[in-house]
Amino acid sequence: MLSVLNRARKSLGHIVIAAASMVLAACVPAAGPTAAGGGAVSGKVQVALLVPGGSGQASDELLARSLQNAARMAITDLGGAAKVDLRVYNTAGQPAQAAAMATKAVAEGAQIILGPVFAQEANAAGVAVAASGVNVLAFSNNPDIAGNNVFVLGPTFGNTAGRLASYAVRQGKAKVMIVHDRNTAGEQGRAAIAAGVAAAGGQVVSTGSYEFSQNGVMTAAPGIASAAKSSGAQAVFLTADTAGALPLVSQLLADNGLSSASTQFVGLTRWDIPAATLALPGVQGGWFALPDPALYQQYQSRYQASFNEPPHPISGLAYDGIAAIGALMKTAKGGPISKQALTQGAGFVGVNGIFRLRPDGTNQRGLAIAQIRGGQSVVVDPAPRSFGGTGF
Repeated sequence: MLSVLNRARKSLGHIVIAAASMVLAACVPAAGPTAAGGGAVSGKVQVALLVPGGSGQASDELLARSLQNAARMAITDLGGAAKVDLRVYNTAGQPAQAAAMATKAVAEGAQIILGPVFAQEANAAGVAVAASGVNVLAFSNNPDIAGNNVFVLGPTFGNTAGRLASYAVRQGKAKVMIVHDRNTAGEQGRAAIAAGVAAAGGQVVSTGSYEFSQNGVMTAAPGIASAAKSSGAQAVFLTADTAGALPLVSQLLADNGLSSASTQFVGLTRWDIPAATLALPGVQGGWFALPDPALYQQYQSRYQASFNEPPHPISGLAYDGIAAIGALMKTAKGGPISKQALTQGAGFVGVNGIFRLRPDGTNQRGLAIAQIRGGQSVVVDPAPRSFGGTGF
């Protein structure tokens, strides 16, 4: 117990929301990128890839390289680099430079922009080229910047919460308590869960929160556990992530008599990254959403073999972007790829499985549901293979 608590306190002490814990891992379909409804790929399109290179930060350089590698892998899977004219622009992770690079890319003939990574960058890039009709497929997962000519490729709270809530209700866990961090991400997660539960026909019977600190979690845990029991909650939906409060809050709730053995724990974020999280006592039996793990292993193996290093956790979003672009090449006809084409209902198949872009700039992804059993992640409800299938 003490070793786990010390590890949890060390994790919470950093007070950082890690992007990797929000982002679904990548996978490569064996046949390469296609439209989810099928269709041939032809023609040629000029794509501007905006990456955070040039910032002087080693982490940004690694991410920039991994995004480029994933994009080039997807181009190869299309059947020849001549189909996509990929041009890379460094933004240094700065909004002003992202706007300048987006403007330059459009002036040089870009028909669509893939990237950048950070929300403020993506917003700036979108504004800079809005009048040109060129759309931006950003690697962000922040829905606040979505809309107009900006689409977010990253997995959103709304999509994940909806998938998990639907599964929970189908499993007889319709009475839900939301437990969230008192910070921006926690509040956004709370709202997404509430909306997902309502859409699934469930009921939020209680809400608990804690100050985003070690002492805040320790102080709030007994009251949260008590409220869950008295409210008759059948599931407790947690916004906490593995880099923040999850290790500590899950353990302290269990110490106060609340665990998946009695009230189902559900996680809004990935509980298997890092893998060591799977061994924590407090998360045993919990549910979370993820892409098909077998497909992730396929992507990871291919990437490692091609580039002699593991892929960055969000690199698959670059592959997804090229997958969508490749499937829409026939619609480009020398001009920008239109919003109407990007939001086709059939969607696309990329490294994270099926996905489609919505007119409001957000996305919908096919996710699997996994449960932690004995320190292992076990898929209990597979990812859907089409947008008319189970899970949507």
